[in-house]
Amino acid sequence: MINTESFEFESVYHIFSHVNGKELIFREQTNYQFFLKQLDKYIIQIADIYAYCLLPNHFHLLLRFKNIEDVNAEDEHQALMKNFGNFLNSYAKAFNKKYNRKGALFLNAVKRKKITDEKYLLKVLHYIHNNPVNHGFVNKADHWEFSSYNSYLHPEKESKLNRTEIMQYFDSLDVFKNYHQSDIEYDFLNFE
Repeated sequence: MINTESFEFESVYHIFSHVNGKELIFREQTNYQFFLKQLDKYIIQIADIYAYCLLPNHFHLLLRFKNIEDVNAEDEHQALMKNFGNFLNSYAKAFNKKYNRKGALFLNAVKRKKITDEKYLLKVLHYIHNNPVNHGFVNKADHWEFSSYNSYLHPEKESKLNRTEIMQYFDSLDVFKNYHQSDIEYDFLNFE
């Protein structure tokens, strides 16, 4: 079930959210760039990001939370959720100001699913990187600019993603590409 799982240190999660109503959360390229800037500002300090995909009306993140020294175990979820709240609020406030709108931008709380095994992790990675293809925005994952997929294809370029951790599951970049081009069943992922 989604949203009932608490955030825990050292755990991996698929996190996603959808726009409130039928609006867009990303109307132009600068919106995507600002979202990634805010992600860097609020989330990189508490998590290693493995993958992301930003689509006009929703986003997906795959990450592992770090252990925060000054927070005791009982307060883990609250401390990690606070950063997410600040992240999404900072984006929504700037978006609302820019487009002269009011009200909630994102639908309810952040949805999350804890990743508990390697098979599930890799299926979520595939799902996130192929999301623009699945929604008909592009024909190939590498054609979508606002996804972490191209960062993996160009390891020589600097990135704040933790690519090393994910690439340990693939013998080579070609194996990584072939995996992403293969057909994967998503029915058990239950994201909605």
